[in-house]
Amino acid sequence: MSDSCALADLRTQHCQPRRGAADALPTDRVTQLLAQLPGWQIDPRTQGIRKTFSFTDYFHSIAFVNAVASIAHREDHHPELEVGYNRVGVHYSTHDVGGLSLNDFICAAKVEDLRAA
Repeated sequence: MSDSCALADLRTQHCQPRRGAADALPTDRVTQLLAQLPGWQIDPRTQGIRKTFSFTDYFHSIAFVNAVASIAHREDHHPELEVGYNRVGVHYSTHDVGGLSLNDFICAAKVEDLRAA
């Protein structure tokens, strides 16, 4: 599968098993992919990517969490979630590569689509 960086391409790709340093993305590639995802940032604490989404109330926050969980299940790539009354923090990293892999950006692009729906 191609490692194209266009957001539209990320949305159509699916996660693949990624293990070891060979599947970790180099810094320049991370920068290139991150530029395609508005509001996502590097988490300096974990070297993953994260974004906090805001909602009008708890119901909408939990509905979003459930939709993110559905993506995680389909892609077999699971984020860390921080849930508050009207916000949800989503954090991706790939533990098996010790940093970021293409899977993190594929899933982040799919999460972005949830807000557009």
